[in-house]
Amino acid sequence: MNPYGMRPGIILLREGTDTSQGKAQLISNINACQAISDAIRTTLGPRGMDKLISSGRSVTISNDGATIMKLLEIEHPAAKTLVDISMSQDAEVGDGTTTVVLLAVEILKQMKPFVEEGVHPQILMRSIRDASMLAVKKVEELKVTFDKDSDQFKDMLLKTASTALNSKLISSHQDLFAPMIVDAVSSLDGSLEDLRGMIAIKKIPGGDVRQSFLVKGGVAFKKTFSYAGFEQMTKSFKNPKILLLNVELELKNEKDNAEVRIENPEEYQSIVEAEWQVIYDKLDACVDCGANIVLSKLPIGDLATQYFADRGLFCAGRVEEGDMRRVAKATGAAVQTSTNGIYEGVLGTCAEFEEKRMGDETFNVFTGCPCSQTSTMVLRGGTEQFIAESERSVHDSLMVVKRSLMSRSVVAGGGAVEMEVARHLREHALTIEGKGQLIVNAFAKALEIVPRQLCENAGFDPNDILSALRRKHAQDEDGKWFGVDIENGDMMDTFEAGVWEPSDNKSNSFASAAEAANVILSIDETVINPRSQDPGAATGMMGAPQGGMGQKPLSNMMGGAMDAVNAAKGGSRSGNLGNGVSYLKGRGGG
Repeated sequence: MNPYGMRPGIILLREGTDTSQGKAQLISNINACQAISDAIRTTLGPRGMDKLISSGRSVTISNDGATIMKLLEIEHPAAKTLVDISMSQDAEVGDGTTTVVLLAVEILKQMKPFVEEGVHPQILMRSIRDASMLAVKKVEELKVTFDKDSDQFKDMLLKTASTALNSKLISSHQDLFAPMIVDAVSSLDGSLEDLRGMIAIKKIPGGDVRQSFLVKGGVAFKKTFSYAGFEQMTKSFKNPKILLLNVELELKNEKDNAEVRIENPEEYQSIVEAEWQVIYDKLDACVDCGANIVLSKLPIGDLATQYFADRGLFCAGRVEEGDMRRVAKATGAAVQTSTNGIYEGVLGTCAEFEEKRMGDETFNVFTGCPCSQTSTMVLRGGTEQFIAESERSVHDSLMVVKRSLMSRSVVAGGGAVEMEVARHLREHALTIEGKGQLIVNAFAKALEIVPRQLCENAGFDPNDILSALRRKHAQDEDGKWFGVDIENGDMMDTFEAGVWEPSDNKSNSFASAAEAANVILSIDETVINPRSQDPGAATGMMGAPQGGMGQKPLSNMMGGAMDAVNAAKGGSRSGNLGNGVSYLKGRGGG
């Protein structure tokens, strides 16, 4: 028992640790998320603006939500959740990254008054979860399914690709890119899991964007590093046989510390000839198998280059792994790790191979491949920033077409789905008793952020258009597909206008936004540990002297003790270990 009646203080956290809890920190987290959404809300839709983000020497111009969120380098621990859901949406669907962040933040904004009034977060989370499930279920009821074998199926893919490109920098070139994207995804023959690996996007600065093209069912990659003799090679083949290697075809220099023991000078010449014979055996094996084109992940040296050129073959070394994988997939070749035992069955083929000049770059192009499970899109543009944004736009559209192929169902865009789901939730809220009714109504209002922001970004008054949309969806049975007409500042049937999105896109957006909002609401305390000011603070304890101030380190004490023992036995006092002791290591010692 403490005689003074006072309890000793208990310190659990390091000095400088920032902690906050309760209602105040929850509201603070919501405010931080609102600040993030304010930075990207103007990028939504066909009339969205771009953001310029400079980080050191690199400059990025983009209106892609996932790209912007990644480049912002957000420090707030709770707001980083928004980065996670945008990355998840980008990986899962490819488009709608801005939408999912806006929905999550708007849900939090609508829940903020309930938090301030003292409603328990668990009640809010339960109602948000129920509302999101109802929203996803309603999307399932609204979706329009297409038969893969029907004539309208390809038209559906073209419309979803065009809708994804509507809000991008290359929206004015939809007629060029949308068919290219659909053809590229359709050529994969159902193997859609490795979309990024099977469809390559190559960028060539310079020229007009309309000069972009698709190598359908083929592969194209930039010319690799070449040695002397490369210009003498045959650069075009019809129905060539293709050999893929993971073998280095290059003479190795002797190591500086190499040791060769010989009894007479003639033996050295035999060793040199043996090294040359090894490389020539490899080259002979490549030629004897009947290959016309030899590609390798590893270097192909000047000797091999000249050897192949003299025999009418084409070769390229240091080919990137992704390009090798696509060539193997398209031509039916198998990558060999040895030149021994190569037979015709491991060789691939294509209808035509040609080395082409495109702008300032030279490309190796394989067309007419028998397997046709890969494609290559070559993008042209005036600036690097434009081409980089074009690549991000094409990637998003590719992912949308992939998702459309998998789900085979679409819904109307332009805010039509959000308005119809919001109407359904308001009707359902009337059947709920207690606080849940208000929370579901607030969730329904949060969904209207999508059409509202589309109006604001197009420069129109959102209040008038949203009022008209609410009336249309509530009173007209055929009004479920009415959304924002950004051309005329009115409403229109967006399904009839061909503004289509994959149904999975909307379902994933609603579910992810609700989940992110619940994660933020479930945090009742935030602890931020201080960063160490002393770089050696973490290791200082380990190297500190043992036994307190003024005492010798343990290693010195052990060394002194061993010296004394050695001296008593007639041994040296130079720090050597005693007889029978081969190694000693103590704490703090070497």
